[in-house]
Amino acid sequence: MIRIIVVEDESETQMSIKKIIRELDVLKTEEIKVDYFTKYTNALKEIILDKAERKIYILDIELASKVSGIDIARYIRDNDWGSEIIFITNHDKMFETAYRTVYEVFDFIEKFHDLEPKLKKDLKAIFKRNFDNKMFKFNSRNLNLQIFYRSITYLYRDTEERKLIVNTDKTSYAIYMNVQDSLNYLDSRFMMVHRACVVNMDRVEAFNWSKGYFVLDTGEKVHLLSKKFKKEVEEYYGRNN
Repeated sequence: MIRIIVVEDESETQMSIKKIIRELDVLKTEEIKVDYFTKYTNALKEIILDKAERKIYILDIELASKVSGIDIARYIRDNDWGSEIIFITNHDKMFETAYRTVYEVFDFIEKFHDLEPKLKKDLKAIFKRNFDNKMFKFNSRNLNLQIFYRSITYLYRDTEERKLIVNTDKTSYAIYMNVQDSLNYLDSRFMMVHRACVVNMDRVEAFNWSKGYFVLDTGEKVHLLSKKFKKEVEEYYGRNN
């Protein structure tokens, strides 16, 4: 489970944050619990001290109570270096104070300057970076594979060996499976871009439809791209950007 903790005492801003969280795609695949506070409380203290959960804190720097968002963030860092902190504020002048006072802050966002797109982008980035532990699992008589999705760059059908090749950052594996069936073992970041190829969309830097290849973030150029799948790829980017 992923836990998001929002500390915000302005009702309008809190409603905006609720809307942003409700619209996150990750809700379809991850269990997320959200706690809302308007000030520092004993219940918030218990959450901070609970080391068993992965957490994202969205903190208003300036709260009406004696304990500010910066004070709360200091307490978080005294007890927890693994969770993420995003600061929001009415005044960008507060950013420098927070930056100099609190270590490892993910981002600073102004409430009335693109709060929704910036917070949504930050949350997506955090989920991909820190909470992506999904795995491709395949078992056969001679092979037991468990590979993190994020490590897989693409999969393709080797016509000579008549096997599916699973390429990762470091190596590749050959298994008996067809391309279409491989999608049942993967999540929505993987798409067919050729009848013989499935690619991890998070790992693609560019598509060249006219020349029939895509470029991975590793620099590898793969000539397995068909215009037949262009519409689906464009729709994917439309949903995720």
